[in-house]
Amino acid sequence: MHAAVWSLVVHTLVSILPKANAALFSSWREPAEHGSHKISPKVFIISMFDDEGSVWFGIPQFNVLEQNITVPGFSPLFSQAHCTQDGSICQLVTGEAEINAASTISALVHSPAFDLTRTYFLIAGIAGISPKLGTLGSVTFARFGVQVALQYEFDAREKPKNFSTGYVPQGSYAPSQFPQELYGTEVFEVNEDLRQAAIKMAKTVKLFDDAPSKQYRANYARSPEFAPGSQPPSVIACDTATSDVFWTGNLLAAAFENTTRLFTNGSATYCTTQQEDNGTLEALLRGALAARVDFARVIIMRTASDFDRPFPGQSAAANLFAMSPGFDVSIKNIVAAGVPVVTGIVDGWDAVFERGVKPSNYVGDIFGSLGGEPDFGPGSIFGNRRARIVPRKRSMRRRSGFVHSD
Repeated sequence: MHAAVWSLVVHTLVSILPKANAALFSSWREPAEHGSHKISPKVFIISMFDDEGSVWFGIPQFNVLEQNITVPGFSPLFSQAHCTQDGSICQLVTGEAEINAASTISALVHSPAFDLTRTYFLIAGIAGISPKLGTLGSVTFARFGVQVALQYEFDAREKPKNFSTGYVPQGSYAPSQFPQELYGTEVFEVNEDLRQAAIKMAKTVKLFDDAPSKQYRANYARSPEFAPGSQPPSVIACDTATSDVFWTGNLLAAAFENTTRLFTNGSATYCTTQQEDNGTLEALLRGALAARVDFARVIIMRTASDFDRPFPGQSAAANLFAMSPGFDVSIKNIVAAGVPVVTGIVDGWDAVFERGVKPSNYVGDIFGSLGGEPDFGPGSIFGNRRARIVPRKRSMRRRSGFVHSD
């Protein structure tokens, strides 16, 4: 149906329906594929599940429920993007784990309803945390997202005796060897200058805390190594580990600490654990390659709901089945720390953020797809130039017989 005819039909229906039913059309907009106005958010908040999403509803600073846009390709559980009336701030829920995250963000990037070329993306969710770096309720901002479980895996009961873990980087022959087989999603680096700006804004507020979190974290004071885990929540600059598997325990935590260092040539600091970010980052990076988003406008914020390992004297199972003792404060601190970041960008749009925050570091993936030379991994496979969208054989694969000594 022609756009003008469709508009006439809708306006006619609204005029004849009862006033209560007419409200249903209040957020209607002409389909973007017919050339109508697109929403151009200044900030898009990315949540991963319902509690992370609904915490943004009903807050006094802005109302993202003034527009509700159904986006084809979103999760059937979370089918809409929500935006303020002026479209400056939007929010969505991807669904949990990497596939849901990548699928939803891919659908967003290619949706004709939005112009995202100048949008800042705030990944805002909860996570596990290492007690070496932070505690329940802490707010973390990452420079690196590391896909730590993209490896070979032995059941630990069957691993070679001289291996420290059952995880071995792909194409390699020992846990300590850099992966000889790369998929391109192992590591992402985001804008450090933007991260520092976000940290500065987040530090302007007081974080939430509660009695259950205080009681639980006090157990970590028994170990000097875990002293940060016993302290009140704070804003921290540290990095995030992605895996579909929700792991716990000293052995796996130590293994993925090592993976984080290995994959980034020692640049990243393992801190939080979550299930989505590398999927989200890959979808945004592909959007950047298609000139639909600016990858230098991505912020990764995670708040701590649980510890990735037990306190001294506790079993790994007891830690896992404690069921996120800091869940409530971690959800509250998404908004506590996130609101000043969102409003800071919107309020500072004309003076600073419209033109972008120029990164002083490399920004992109392990392949160097956006151009430049990664400061981790084997270096750009595109000769420091931006990748062209052409068929290409996998060039980062070297395989031979697997040999090890028991």
